[in-house]
Amino acid sequence: MAEFTKIIASISNFIWGMPLILLLIGGGLFLTIRLNFFQFRYFPHIVAQTFGKIFAKSDSPGTLTPFQATTAALASTMGAANIVGVPVAIALGGPGAIFWMWLVALIGIGTKYSEVVLGIHYREKNEKGEYVGGPMYYIKKGLGWKNVAYFFAFALMIEVVASTMVQANSIASTLDSSFGVTPLVSGIIVAVLVILVTYGGIKTIGKVSEKLIPLIVVLYLLSALIVVAVNIREVPAAFGLIFQHAFTPISAAGGFAGAGVAAAIRWGLARGLYSNEAGMGTAPIAHSAAMNDHPAKQGFWGIFEVIVDTLIVCTLTALVVLTSGVWKDIKTDDASNMVAASFVPVFGDSLSGIIISSTLFLFVITTVVVIIFYGEKQAEFLFGTAFSKVMRFIYIAAIIVGALGGLQFIWQFLDLLLAAVVIPNVIAVLFLNGKVREITNDYFTNFYPKSKRK
Repeated sequence: MAEFTKIIASISNFIWGMPLILLLIGGGLFLTIRLNFFQFRYFPHIVAQTFGKIFAKSDSPGTLTPFQATTAALASTMGAANIVGVPVAIALGGPGAIFWMWLVALIGIGTKYSEVVLGIHYREKNEKGEYVGGPMYYIKKGLGWKNVAYFFAFALMIEVVASTMVQANSIASTLDSSFGVTPLVSGIIVAVLVILVTYGGIKTIGKVSEKLIPLIVVLYLLSALIVVAVNIREVPAAFGLIFQHAFTPISAAGGFAGAGVAAAIRWGLARGLYSNEAGMGTAPIAHSAAMNDHPAKQGFWGIFEVIVDTLIVCTLTALVVLTSGVWKDIKTDDASNMVAASFVPVFGDSLSGIIISSTLFLFVITTVVVIIFYGEKQAEFLFGTAFSKVMRFIYIAAIIVGALGGLQFIWQFLDLLLAAVVIPNVIAVLFLNGKVREITNDYFTNFYPKSKRK
């Protein structure tokens, strides 16, 4: 088994190295050029249509408000990656990794926007009268690649099992170390909460995420801002490190082992791609339920996701770590604890533990709820709504098993399954770039002039 695990790990590392980085970065860059750099040219308008309309109501066709659909999608991207992943990128790639994280976010905006636009354009109503969509629908209807659509749906349906186990184990470990809650109790608590939320379907998920995600983000951002404010004198130096070492190596210091430019690029790109999930095909599944009168408008909410997740939350995490100086003192193996260590001088041991543990707990709960919804939608697409309920019970069982640390050999397939989801989705989006361009041009020709007159 050990040898088998090594083989799987080596294959995963290869695929998630240059092949996928080139596909995702190259794909995002191609879409950005194809759409005439619209995210930069119309940035004020995009902000006005998203940040400026968070509380706006809509009577357009759909199941969720645009903001509810966005917070549901954000629930699967916001999480441990924002608090733990960024310090790991700094530990392995140096401060310069943050520059490359920003770059991939700006490029990934084109991919995320395109996915969401296609999700809305090719969506349809299910047996319950709810709007459903996502890569499986635009691959099947937009390209006629039925077998590829079924492959994507099956891969994502199975990937959710492994992902649910990993998330449940993460939260069980956090609660055990912080509050002494046993893994079995943690698993049961998470399972019950997930059942209560998912039972009501996408409408309940939308209502819960609409309230919970902003609350968690604000809690974490306020805590992080306080830490940065305490270390405000170090902020200019932190930005200096980010820009300088994006292009020049940085030597070892304390527990930091040093990093070359290649490492900064590799870890910055990987963190940016993994954090905002541009190209993974999951976001359009949630966005497809949104009430909106034009696909491009919901696409702007996809851009909103990337801005909040990567450009705001991940950046603030990086500033917390860099201004506090812990990145130079804590070794790579303990990099995941850097944010907690940065909080301690400001909030003390107990309060720091409570803030980090509570934030991670809420992030993981919302993530598990939404990814299970994604898995159910794949089951529904493949086998109908009745089978989606069967998969829900399998996912709930996976929470308990994952919390207890069981069936860990399945976890080894997580990255491979993610690759099996990402590759067909990105290729499909690239093939459908003409449709995305057509929809975008229609919006900026017929809708944008009217919005400017209001």
